[in-house]
Amino acid sequence: MSMRTSILGNLPLSRVAPAEWAAQRPTYGDAKPELIESAVKRACARPSGNWFVLAPSREIRADRPFGAAVGRQELVAWRDGSRRIVVGPGACPHLGAPLAKSRIDCGALRCHWHGLALTGDGGPGWRPLPAYDDGVLTWVRLDELGGEEPLPEPVIAARPAPAASIAAVAELTGTCEPDDVIANRFDPWHGAWFHPYSFTRLTVVSTPREDMEGMRGEQDRFVVDVTFRVGRRVGVPVQAEFFSPEPRTLVMRIIGGEGAGSVVETHAVPSMPSIDGRPRTRVVEATIATSERTGFKAALRIAPALRVIMRRAAARLWRDDLAYAERRYALRSGHLEPERP
Repeated sequence: MSMRTSILGNLPLSRVAPAEWAAQRPTYGDAKPELIESAVKRACARPSGNWFVLAPSREIRADRPFGAAVGRQELVAWRDGSRRIVVGPGACPHLGAPLAKSRIDCGALRCHWHGLALTGDGGPGWRPLPAYDDGVLTWVRLDELGGEEPLPEPVIAARPAPAASIAAVAELTGTCEPDDVIANRFDPWHGAWFHPYSFTRLTVVSTPREDMEGMRGEQDRFVVDVTFRVGRRVGVPVQAEFFSPEPRTLVMRIIGGEGAGSVVETHAVPSMPSIDGRPRTRVVEATIATSERTGFKAALRIAPALRVIMRRAAARLWRDDLAYAERRYALRSGHLEPERP
């Protein structure tokens, strides 16, 4: 038996007729702008505790520093001698050297301009920021940027057990605001129209009631029946829910069918504005897949290869969805540009 057969064998595949794209039932009447906007509004009102996704956990290492920007804040991160994550300002407090281009020496970050050593306990004029590693993603707490009451940990929805799942993280950046990314995910009706290569037979089963302004977390959700394409003529039907546990996160969780319990977390992280001052948002999407099938244990043995496939699939979707989010921002802000041929 081949590895492919052992992993995919006995999946509940469904035949998918290669119907014409234009033959689908139009969904514009169901995708009510006010329904999407009210869901985004409620998401924005939820507490985040000022936590922002920084990077995939695998990217923060003990042998080299990692640099990123959240909002206008330049940051640097690494793991110290105890594998503990350290995150702090990305500019050296001495003369402003980019610490992400420095080196790690015995668990300390040593500036490559003049040798200033920084540790998890800080250094002259430099103090680490609250950080959190959830095993898939690393987070940093930025109280000035968030402007909320701080929380000791980020708000994270339930995930599959690490030992029984495979996690992959994709990242892309677009010219838009975090709300535009969340609004994209609160519009499930576009799936089969905008992504026919991935989705078909998509039906929105239920939506949040527009008058439920006080709803929180997972109660405020969309539920869809959808078939994920695994070929031109076959797919895997599932039922999934979409909800927002905090302002900059949208979670898709499979609640019925193959892979029940698997989640896709879409995190919208404000990034450094463009040179002309327009906002930029980094999309960090974590796909955490699980299955009760015995073949999935074989998949765990080739997790590195599957992560590459999972990242590519997520990146393909988000190249399209960022165009959606960027267009939404451009229409709202008046920054319309001619479409490229």
